[in-house]
Amino acid sequence: MSQPTDRSALVPLPGKLDARLKEFWVENPWQIVAHGHNLSCYERNRVFLNVRGQDFLDISHLTGADSEGDGRAVVAADFRNVGMLDVLVRQAGGGALLLFENRLPKKNYLHVSLRGHASNRQGIGARLTAVVNGQPIVRELYPANGHHSQAPSIVHFGLGDHAKMDTLTIRWPSGKRQTLTNLTGNRHIIVDENNKGAEAVSTVTPGQPIAP
Repeated sequence: MSQPTDRSALVPLPGKLDARLKEFWVENPWQIVAHGHNLSCYERNRVFLNVRGQDFLDISHLTGADSEGDGRAVVAADFRNVGMLDVLVRQAGGGALLLFENRLPKKNYLHVSLRGHASNRQGIGARLTAVVNGQPIVRELYPANGHHSQAPSIVHFGLGDHAKMDTLTIRWPSGKRQTLTNLTGNRHIIVDENNKGAEAVSTVTPGQPIAP
């Protein structure tokens, strides 16, 4: 079912309820939980580990993320600013928000934000192709959206045991192509569409304001 955007909306009962099926009706769907009901069917969430792009392992029970709280949206982001993606799950039951801390072995990374000019300001829709030790990694900047949730407009690159990125090629929404070389890892950078080479890159300092 969908919920109206008007939280005060009252939707009258459309017909007779079937008690055998345990049907119920709440005139204001925002009040379902307050009336003692739960839309969850208690399916457990699943977590899969990508194995070198060849297979997936079901590690749900090992992570503790296999909640039965009827997950509606998931956001992966570096909530602790340590270069590792944690997972935030929004649920319809069993606790509205669950944050799962990434405790895998720490590796090198590079976070990339974009500053567009001919393109939109955040570079949404850009395609980023990195080469790390000869291995291409492709990301597209489309912040994930879900039920009352949205991921930040930051592209995460895992560099593994390598401390730098050989090249980063950005195909901006405007059609412009921009290539940067020898980017050191373990930081958050902003790439400006209008500049070239080293002048296009600035490093974000945690706790410091970022120029609009």
